[in-house]
Amino acid sequence: MKFGDWYAKIAVVSALCGASMELFMIHTGFYDKVTVLEAEKRAWEASPEAQAAKEGLNPWRKHDNGAQRGS
Repeated sequence: MKFGDWYAKIAVVSALCGASMELFMIHTGFYDKVTVLEAEKRAWEASPEAQAAKEGLNPWRKHDNGAQRGS
């Protein structure tokens, strides 16, 4: 393999770059913030207000109701 050492260098540099990004996210508390935001999002999506908004914004709601009546 003619360029094996070049590919090895690229692989090592890429792995170090990825590891440094992961360490940065761990040290800044990125994962904790994302966990809280995802929990809030799931709680909102399960609320009655979100369900009503979802149904109200559905452009196919009239079409879906007609299809259910016809079958």
